[in-house]
Amino acid sequence: MGGPIAPSDITICTVRLNRVLQYEPRDLTISVEAGLSFCELRYTLAQYRQMIPLDPPFAAESTVGGVLAANLSGPRRRLYGTARDMVIGMTFATLSGKLVQTGGMVVKNVAGLDMAKMMIGSFGTLAAIATVNFKVYPMQVHTRTFVYRFDAIEDAMAARDKVLASVLQPAALDLAKDSEGYRLLIQAGGSERVLARYADELPGAEVVEGSDEGNLWQGIQELPRDFLRSHPHGAVARIRCRLTEVGTWLERLPAPAIARAGSGIVYGFFTTAEEALGHGLIEFAPAAFRASHVLWPEAGDDFAIMGKIKRMLDPELLLNRGRLHGRI
Repeated sequence: MGGPIAPSDITICTVRLNRVLQYEPRDLTISVEAGLSFCELRYTLAQYRQMIPLDPPFAAESTVGGVLAANLSGPRRRLYGTARDMVIGMTFATLSGKLVQTGGMVVKNVAGLDMAKMMIGSFGTLAAIATVNFKVYPMQVHTRTFVYRFDAIEDAMAARDKVLASVLQPAALDLAKDSEGYRLLIQAGGSERVLARYADELPGAEVVEGSDEGNLWQGIQELPRDFLRSHPHGAVARIRCRLTEVGTWLERLPAPAIARAGSGIVYGFFTTAEEALGHGLIEFAPAAFRASHVLWPEAGDDFAIMGKIKRMLDPELLLNRGRLHGRI
């Protein structure tokens, strides 16, 4: 992910920062070190039927700090949001040797400058994340996924629009494109009474539950990993669009493609990285391609202030040069 990895004289590794520092299940908060395996964090929370519903790809290989630095999320962002909605505190180390602490261990902090949010998605270009405090969520008592299949994107979008206009609040609402057409996947969670309401509102849908449901969403979550392993010269592009444009992008992209259909995020999967050019932000690509191409087509109006923040925290521009899509 991100821009090319430039040569460095010193490399900092957080692999031994792998402890759970504080866990308060009753308060729905946990504090961990950034080098902790994301899967280990999941396991720790699952013992108390709690979770951090980020669903990042490459979860088995990822650390907590890596997931946050790359700002990874997955299907359940529709209901729970992204890392910026779940991090309530952080400690990070600057190149000057200072440990900066922001936030705390309470779900609602006093309003003010939340520097932790700057670290999320910064690809390590500003500082090194040392510890992270999360608010956690109780696992749903039951979950069930409702699946519709369509030949035409217009029909798939009409079904999506019907869900968005209803009283339903699914955890995930994804549209997937494959060689056979389109699938609308709606994951619901709650009591049996809540799930019965979903069944009434979604007549004719295929119902997936139990291990089959887990395998279904695992495949959706890890599609980038599995695709890139099968296509080592391939790339994954991420497109931000209006909700009304999701169908247009899905129809335009080759299969496979997938959309967070309630959030306006579309992912295109290309067998060669060159094919991904011109399709939004190139999120995953081979190292050689990342070293020679612009992955982020437009820097945006906020680029000037991003540069000022970079120079404030890293005045000599030493830390992860070019990792933020080749610009910072």
